[in-house]
Amino acid sequence: MNRCLCVLTLAILLAVPLHAQTDEAAAARTAAGCGLSTEMFDVQTTDKKHPVAQPDPGKALVYFFVDFVTAPTMRAGVDGKWLGANDGKSYFFVQLDPGEHNVCMEWQSGTFKKTSERIGEAMHLIAEAGKTYYVRMNFQYQRMHLELADDAEGHFLIGSSLFATSQPKKK
Repeated sequence: MNRCLCVLTLAILLAVPLHAQTDEAAAARTAAGCGLSTEMFDVQTTDKKHPVAQPDPGKALVYFFVDFVTAPTMRAGVDGKWLGANDGKSYFFVQLDPGEHNVCMEWQSGTFKKTSERIGEAMHLIAEAGKTYYVRMNFQYQRMHLELADDAEGHFLIGSSLFATSQPKKK
């Protein structure tokens, strides 16, 4: 009986710090703009249409681009919530409330979940009502880089990328 109690106590003592570390990592990722690592998207892309939107009244328009033809599925989040995903060289857009936002893009992988949480990037965005922003994920030598593109580059990316639509995967 004592041996079982010792093993149970040891297991609890080891699990609590591990759980706390996991919670700290999840909180840090949420603060960076990322959503929950368990949320996944099904993505469809098309070259048949290249929609261009305008900001809704009182909103900012944000395009999310992945600028690499063979890129894996990359999900995009704002303020701790995933908004959609891209697959390969593609884009989608969303309307955001004006103000300060944290934006995150990261690799979506169900197979390499822990590794995928470490492959991506985040940035701070101050969005103004009536303005359009082009958030671009570039792939550089062994690294990803998230940046804002200007209007000319944004329109070029719309014309040279697939349009992506995504739906949350059913659990």
